[in-house]
Amino acid sequence: WHVLEVFAASCGGWLGGIPVSVGVMRANCTLSMVSSAKAAVPTVSDQAAAMQLSQCAKNLATSLAELRTASQKAHEACGPMEIDSALNTVQTLKNELQDAKMAAVESQLKPLPGETLEKCAQDLGSTSKAVGSSMAQLLTCAAQGNEHYTGVAARETAQALKTLAQAARGVAASTTDPTAAHAMLDSARDVMEGSAMLIQEAKQALIAPGDAERQQRLAQVAKAVSHSLNNCVNCLPGQKDVDVALKSIGESSKKLLVDLLPPSTKPFQEAQSELNQAAADLNQSAGEVVHATRGQSGELAAASGKFSDDFDEFLDAGIEMAGQAQTKEDQIQVIGNLKNISMASSKLLLAAKSLSVDPGAPNAKNLLAAAARAVTESINQLITLCTQQAPGQKECDNALRELETVKGMLDNPNEPVSDLSYFDCIESVMENSKVLGESMAGISQNAKTGDLPAFGECVGIASKALCGLTEAAAQAAYLVGISDPNSQAGHQGLVDPIQFARANQAIQMACQNLVDPGSSPSQVLSAATIVAKHTSALCNACRIASSKTANPVAKRHFVQSAKEVANSTANLVKTIKALDGDFSEDNRSKCRIATAPLIEAVENLTAFASNPEFVSIPAQISSEGSQAQEPILVSAKTMLESSSYLIRTARSLAINPKDPPTWSVLAGHSHTVSDSIKSLITSIRDKAPGQRECDYSIDGINRCIRDIEQASLAAVSQSLATRDDISVEALQEQLTSVVQEIGHLIDPIATAARGEAAQLGHKVTQLASYFEPLILAAVGVASKILDHQQQMTVLDQTKTLAESALQMLYAAKEGGGNPKAQHTHDAITEAAQLMKEAVDDIMVTLNEAASEVGLVGGMVDAIAEAMSKLDEGTPPEPKGTFVDYQTTVVKYSKAIAVTAQEMMTKSVTNPEELGGLASQMTSDYGHLAFQGQMAAATAEPEEIGFQIRTRVQDLGHGCIFLVQKAGALQVCPTDSYTKRELIECARAVTEKVSLVLSALQAGNKGTQACITAATAVSGIIADLDTTIMFATAGTLNAENSETFADHRENILKTAKALVEDTKLLVSGAASTPDKLAQAAQSSAATITQLAEVVKLGAASLGSDDPETQVVLINAIKDVAKALSDLISATKGAASKPADDPSMYQLKGAAKVMVTNVTSLLKTVKAVEDEATRGTRALEATIECIKQELTVFQSKDVPEKTSSPEESIRMTKGITMATAKAVAAGNSCRQEDVIATANLSRKAVSDMLTACKQASFHPDVSDEVRTRALRFGTECTLGYLDLLEHVLVILQKPTPELKQQLAAFSKRVAGAVTELIQAAEAMKGTEWVDPEDPTVVAETELLGAAASIEAAAKKLEQLKPRAKPKQADETLDFEEQILEAAKSIAAATSALVKSASAAQRELVAQGKVGSIPANAADDGQWSQGLISAARMVAAATSSLCEAANASVQGHASEEKLISSAKQVAASTAQLLVACKVKADQDSEAMRRLQAAGNAVKRASDNLVRAAQKAAFGKADDDDVVVKTKFVGGIAQIIAAQEEMLKKERELEEARKKLAQIRQQQYKFLPTELREDEG
Repeated sequence: WHVLEVFAASCGGWLGGIPVSVGVMRANCTLSMVSSAKAAVPTVSDQAAAMQLSQCAKNLATSLAELRTASQKAHEACGPMEIDSALNTVQTLKNELQDAKMAAVESQLKPLPGETLEKCAQDLGSTSKAVGSSMAQLLTCAAQGNEHYTGVAARETAQALKTLAQAARGVAASTTDPTAAHAMLDSARDVMEGSAMLIQEAKQALIAPGDAERQQRLAQVAKAVSHSLNNCVNCLPGQKDVDVALKSIGESSKKLLVDLLPPSTKPFQEAQSELNQAAADLNQSAGEVVHATRGQSGELAAASGKFSDDFDEFLDAGIEMAGQAQTKEDQIQVIGNLKNISMASSKLLLAAKSLSVDPGAPNAKNLLAAAARAVTESINQLITLCTQQAPGQKECDNALRELETVKGMLDNPNEPVSDLSYFDCIESVMENSKVLGESMAGISQNAKTGDLPAFGECVGIASKALCGLTEAAAQAAYLVGISDPNSQAGHQGLVDPIQFARANQAIQMACQNLVDPGSSPSQVLSAATIVAKHTSALCNACRIASSKTANPVAKRHFVQSAKEVANSTANLVKTIKALDGDFSEDNRSKCRIATAPLIEAVENLTAFASNPEFVSIPAQISSEGSQAQEPILVSAKTMLESSSYLIRTARSLAINPKDPPTWSVLAGHSHTVSDSIKSLITSIRDKAPGQRECDYSIDGINRCIRDIEQASLAAVSQSLATRDDISVEALQEQLTSVVQEIGHLIDPIATAARGEAAQLGHKVTQLASYFEPLILAAVGVASKILDHQQQMTVLDQTKTLAESALQMLYAAKEGGGNPKAQHTHDAITEAAQLMKEAVDDIMVTLNEAASEVGLVGGMVDAIAEAMSKLDEGTPPEPKGTFVDYQTTVVKYSKAIAVTAQEMMTKSVTNPEELGGLASQMTSDYGHLAFQGQMAAATAEPEEIGFQIRTRVQDLGHGCIFLVQKAGALQVCPTDSYTKRELIECARAVTEKVSLVLSALQAGNKGTQACITAATAVSGIIADLDTTIMFATAGTLNAENSETFADHRENILKTAKALVEDTKLLVSGAASTPDKLAQAAQSSAATITQLAEVVKLGAASLGSDDPETQVVLINAIKDVAKALSDLISATKGAASKPADDPSMYQLKGAAKVMVTNVTSLLKTVKAVEDEATRGTRALEATIECIKQELTVFQSKDVPEKTSSPEESIRMTKGITMATAKAVAAGNSCRQEDVIATANLSRKAVSDMLTACKQASFHPDVSDEVRTRALRFGTECTLGYLDLLEHVLVILQKPTPELKQQLAAFSKRVAGAVTELIQAAEAMKGTEWVDPEDPTVVAETELLGAAASIEAAAKKLEQLKPRAKPKQADETLDFEEQILEAAKSIAAATSALVKSASAAQRELVAQGKVGSIPANAADDGQWSQGLISAARMVAAATSSLCEAANASVQGHASEEKLISSAKQVAASTAQLLVACKVKADQDSEAMRRLQAAGNAVKRASDNLVRAAQKAAFGKADDDDVVVKTKFVGGIAQIIAAQEEMLKKERELEEARKKLAQIRQQQYKFLPTELREDEG
């Protein structure tokens, strides 16, 4: 952990002398260090070290966040200078290399400390690839015209070139050959010169991105640099020898290009023998080349030279055999095979050269092994074609060569051999072992019967099966090695370079087969299939990579590369189809031409994908992992070795099948092969990744569960030992830290269990390592908590987490990482979900506890984690548009601003409430960060997204400071300095919120203006609601003597202006953001003005006509609500195509807006016409209710839910409104109609809102929800029909129509009844009227029971005080008192609960009404019960206090006796109150009586214990008598004095009590005197 301190301290020095962006890059690399440190904290047993590590990690994280912010700001100021900085760096490097060359010429160039030839050569080789990759990115960025990423690529190129220059200088200084040193420095200087030109051209290309001439010049310079880079690599020791060997092979192969071969001068047998010998030598040399790549550079030089010589001899022998051919066709076939061997040999040397340059390159070893196998296979094909041995002999020789080649796979399997998963390996081993068994039986059988062609076929099949077994065993061994917990697990990058390299190799081989003149139609089709398969995989990988990367240049490059590969593949497929139809030379030529663009596109893509930014981190196998591999490797090697012996033995038996000893040897080898395969299968199965670790982890967590159970038992019995070695704050922090780390592992374990077996062992071991610290911290926290309930909550939640983890491990073990075990995946998902819930529960408990005492570390960590996720390069796939995310970001930003304002207020008034506000801010910022990340990802252009991300991160810093100050103020609420700091931080947060909002506005000015306008309109609607309340109360008066006519024209004019704004708003959705913003702002201003003039108009009507005032204000309120909906629809439809569904919503909202404005105009005109204004008001109400119903029937889920009681309460309004409507229909008076219209509007709106909110409560079932919504709709439709019928009556009143009102009102009443029943179904049987006195009584009873239980818990925590030991003294009476007090508390709790049950029984029997007609009917009974329950609770509380004081030595036993008697008296009163109406024989009454008796017994026991203690005190406490005379006399006098004093005090106390009683009875009312009695 000291390393962390140094590291954190050095962060500040990073930016000195290096570009800002490099500091950012290193800072990003260090984030993994922070997360690793945090993950390690819970596992550090030394408390001091753990705390320091935790603090250092937090400091480092904070420093990194500040560094990132500062560097981003610096980049905004200095970004364009990066290209110039990179150019200067490269020029400096060029000059340094020139100086090194001069030193070398003078023999003054010396290696630097630590530099060796091997190290520098490897550095140069690996760096050359990084230079090539960064240059490829530079070209792409410059071509796309992206200045920011071109600067980044230029900087990375310069950094890579710096490493390259250092390595080149080191090689030149370390080599003993002056010529080689000069060549190395010259070639490195050429690279620098070319790179400087490339960066300069890239800078020029940025000025004119579309200039084709500049793009072409850029590409030419890039090719020149690539050539210089290759020359530089070729100057490395050993590389020239490989190049010489390659050149030699090329020169030798020219012999194959002659039209006429010379005739053979040797006999056939001699030529055949020479070919066989040359083939064996070349195959051996190929193996030596493979081995030499692992040694020194000199070994590779020697091996490649020998390989070149052997190839020359083999070629001569092959040409000699071609001269033996009888026909021209046979000769062409032999020459074709020789060409294949020549190409395979060149590829082998190239692969060896590549691996020696960069041994750590991904897949390089596999490519080399594949190249060696290709040489062997091509030799085998030629031998099979040319030799005429006895049948079966050449097949045996070919098989032996193949087995020799694949043996190298088992030497050191520290890289993946194939794409097979562990379970695929097992399947492959099983299938191949079955094939091998059958073919071995065939070899033996056919050798006996002499069927040699069948014998040869079986040998070939056995060879292929053995190669398959070896490959599967090597891959399984690799997976076993990396799955060992001690091995370092690899990390998946953006792309898999191994996949790209394999695809590149496969496509090149397939293209080679396509253009090979000797390819058959079936081979051509097979090659075409391989091309299609791998190009499809590459395109898919590019698609995934482009969706994951946050780098826009890389995103476009992957997309463009995929298009190039797809297009060139499509062109190639066309030529292949033509070739398949006619295998002419012209079609082959076209096919050859079509392969070139595909190969180039794939090579370019592979080079780009090898960028260090994208590649994965390979796994590192530990020594323990290597040991775990051993059984598999030993079995596989034994299998290969015995198989080789078996094939050699079978080869001799094929010639001489009558040799019994040889048959015995064959049987022995066959038995060994069989045993080794069995051993291989057993080893692979036994070493299944993760299984052993799962077992260990399950055992460990089971032990932890037993420990937590023991702690829970100790807590229940009050014997949990308190941890004194650490503070509760440190324990809470430890517990929070470990729970967070466990939470972070849930998804990785689930993923590994479903399909990544190699990761399973690592993850479960890591998980299990956290449970011991979890239990220690949880038990420690519980031991510090005084409240028993909280103590048990912590322990229970910890146990639940451990049990859910155990279930997760069982599910993970069952899944085992096998993607084909689909039946286990559901269980894994369910276990993961349960574990997440357990983590959430315990985190909520811990956060609440932490916020109460001012601990804010967890909140700060949560905000910091949310901030770090903003920089993740792979945001989730967006599910909405920028507008959607913009809306939610605005919502959470404003919520944070409101919370900051509240924190300013509470810091002065109630500092203890700051914890809850800080927790709320943390939660809001977590949502804001995620939504902000999505908004940034969907913002156009990218600069806006970058700005949004930066501003949200700045806000995060502000929130962290504010939360920290809130915690500090909670710890010290009177610190005025901290209060000032908190207020400053709160203001800073508010400012940063405004910056976030301005960044969002830049993202889409129009939609941001819509959001602002919608907020303004919602404020107007709330203001209008307030105005309606004033009007209804009759207090809305005009300020002067103006009339409505004075305002009418102004209202009409403003309404027309609003209509024009509405048109602009609707058209603005399809126009520019500026126009939309202007329309939104204008409409918000106009509706504000219109609302004001309508309010003035309503006031001018006078408060003596409140109903008309309400009608007018309701009309403008309808317009405001319609405008709010229209603004929301416009925001959703902004920039969408005309056929988008949101456009239809916009049109619908516009129609409603027009309807409501028209309604307002009609109302304004009719408001002074007493004959029609009621009708007009009713029409407006009907339209409003229809709109409310449309909203109710929509599928939108309400933002909040309400209780079923609220829904039932709102139905009363419908009932009243229905009665009013019927009365208005009968009277036909306009004032009645207006009152009905106003009441109806509010009643229906409230009912629909309450019904929908109650229906969507999480506890309501789908069936009940559907039923409630149906009857809510039915009720509204019935009420609408009623109002429309009233409207008809108003226009043409007839008795018949009036008589029909009853039918309409009955329909509404029926729907209301159904709606109430649906609401009752939501609540179940628990529904009660909260105003019912019996319910009030029950509530009081339960409250009394709760207070008694709380007092009992308080008693449980008491312990008798310690006294100095005196002679013959017993201290048991205090324990007796405590036990008796506990018994009384428990008994009174049971009593009050029984009284509650008895009261429920009375309600059920009907003796007490559930909903009394008159609240006073049973009021006396209820009040009596309530007062009795309160008395029981108060008396029990007093008893507990007396017991506490008595035990602590602060009160007398007499007070305890008095309290116990008071409990007994109040209990008796409670029993009497219950018996007033109860059935004496009822079960509840019997339980009540039993509970009362229990209380009485407990009280009596306490009284007896206390009295016994009081009376026995003189006997129990022996008086110590002084032996000296004077002392004894003094002791007697003191005792007499104390006795007289006590007698006087007793007399005074009696007089005082008598006076108190007299005063009480003199002044108290009669009823209270009775209660007292």
